Formats: sequence, C-alpha cells, structure tokens
Amino acid sequence: MVNIEDFIKRLEIILDYYGLNASAFSDKIGVQRSSLSHLLSGRNKPSLDFILKILDVFPDVDLYWILNGKGSFPKNSEPIHKQENNLEAIDRTIPTVPTPEVTTTRDLFSEEKNKDDKNSFASKSEEIQNAVNSSISADVEKIVFFYRDGTFKVFTPN
Repeated sequence: MVNIEDFIKRLEIILDYYGLNASAFSDKIGVQRSSLSHLLSGRNKPSLDFILKILDVFPDVDLYWILNGKGSFPKNSEPIHKQENNLEAIDRTIPTVPTPEVTTTRDLFSEEKNKDDKNSFASKSEEIQNAVNSSISADVEKIVFFYRDGTFKVFTPN
C-alpha cells in the first residue's frame, strides 16, 4: 500500500529534479492542475493512470521508487542535459506530417466580412425588415434579433 505522505515527498523530489513547478508538471504529463494540487495537498490519492503518465513522460522515474521508495531516482546516472539532447535528436528523426487543409463551413456564428459595402448593416437591416413585413402572418407577435455586441432589436409586425 502506498504511503501518501511519502509519495508526496517523492513527487516533490521529481519536481525539484526537473526544475518544474506543479503547474508545468501537470501540463507536461497531461493532467488537470487541480488533480496535482489535490495530490500534493493529500486530499486525493494517486490513480494508476496518474502514475503511468509520470512514468511515460519521465523515464528516469522508477515505478517501485515512486510507489514504495525502493530503488533509486533517477534510474540511470546520465546527466539531465544529455537526456535533453537525446530527446532533441529523437525529435529530429521523427518525420513531420503535413497538417491537413482545414475547410471551414459557415455557420450562424461565423463572422461575415463585407469590406465593399460600408452600409451593409443598414442594408441588411432594411432587407430583414422587408422580408419580415412581406411574409408575416397575423399569428406572429414579435421577432427579436440578437447582435454580437450584446444588443438586440425587436420587430413587431404592423
């Protein structure tokens, strides 16, 4: 069984060794900052997923050491700057995949850019008013238009 207080001390040793604060560490292993905060405060216990993420991102961390304090940290005696150079060499050997071309579709929230018509707002407002007036039946009480700037207009049929 894992002693939480000792686990927290070993986790702080890892943070100090890599020169990371809790926020950067949680970002690096891909967990929420609040999760790490709750672990460090002793509120929560570490999950298996949390431990595996640490082991995946930081290969110098020994599973038995982080869980029980048995073994050594770091696993090997290679200085950290050499490890970073090895990671950079690995990054250079991985081929880059071109990003796919993203095609955007227009939706209700996409911004329309009409640079040619400076009075586009007025003309659109008139167009909407004409469409409303021409197709309104007696059953429509009012139509409300909401604008991006937080304002709105209410049109009531005659």
